[in-house]
Amino acid sequence: MNLSIDDFDYELPSELIAQYPSETRSGSRLLCVGAASIADRRFPDLPQMLAPGDLLVFNDTKVIKARLFGHKETGGHIEVLIERVLSAHEALAQVHAGRAAKPGSTLRLAGGLDVRVLGRAEEFYHLRFPEGGTVLELLEHHGSVPLPPYIAHAPRDEDEQRYQTVYARSPGAVAAPTAGLHFDEPLLAALAERGVEFAWVTLHVGAGTFQPVRVKDLAKHRMHGERYEIPAATVAAMDAAKRRGGKVITVGTSTVRCLEASAAAHGAPVAGGAETDLFITPGFEFRVIDRLITNFHLPKSTLLVLVSAFAGVEPIRRAYRHAIEQRYRFYSYGDAMLVDKIPG
Repeated sequence: MNLSIDDFDYELPSELIAQYPSETRSGSRLLCVGAASIADRRFPDLPQMLAPGDLLVFNDTKVIKARLFGHKETGGHIEVLIERVLSAHEALAQVHAGRAAKPGSTLRLAGGLDVRVLGRAEEFYHLRFPEGGTVLELLEHHGSVPLPPYIAHAPRDEDEQRYQTVYARSPGAVAAPTAGLHFDEPLLAALAERGVEFAWVTLHVGAGTFQPVRVKDLAKHRMHGERYEIPAATVAAMDAAKRRGGKVITVGTSTVRCLEASAAAHGAPVAGGAETDLFITPGFEFRVIDRLITNFHLPKSTLLVLVSAFAGVEPIRRAYRHAIEQRYRFYSYGDAMLVDKIPG
């Protein structure tokens, strides 16, 4: 299938970009998309739409306070967005400044935090943080919540809680796995009572998730790499679900990438950690996933391409047109979809 990134474009009225979360986590709408069907539901309906014995797989990554502001030695204003924590004192980051920061220079960040520029790693800067604490500790004290670029307001106290899943455990993400933001404790309890089982993976979502695709030919796009971890218990839970006839339902595209990257490399998901730069496009053979819970994604984004590969390009186009007509809320703080895999 010879597709261009232009095939994944659409017009979205700006007022449909959700700037704030819904009043309650599970108070969002849920658009259910099959190969030839669309249904408007509410997110609390989810237990009735899954079967006893189904397995939900969540990404338990935790968003860190990855955004820092400050000055270069020359006095120019800078903004630093951590991409990945490399060790106790080193990290890769985007650095936005008037001019490129030079290796060996110092960035003075909020709270008098002096960070050394060690060099470049492709589009990122390799930074060393001072010895006064680990990178994660210093970010927690000096950083701010890295809200996506399409959310216009500065982070508030509410965002520290709501731009984080209730089951977040493993610090390292700089963008939330947003499909998980709809789950709260009462809904998780209702799902468990229904007989739905849970499993977990960890993939630390990088800032690259918001990077545009800059080439028309999808085959020429190169994804940013992300580290993931699949516990042995999750592999066992997926095997058990398949044996009993249950469906494996992933919560979020990051979970899809994690499981399908492992399956593509080994024939089936295996336990352990690895790095993936898998770009899932139409024609990809999904080996693991039966259904997907996801938010609405940016035009011309790799995430929209992934969802279209999973459910079919035309069904997703129809679904997005319907969502816009019905005034669904879009992107990180927006509404959700429950998507079936295209038959085949």
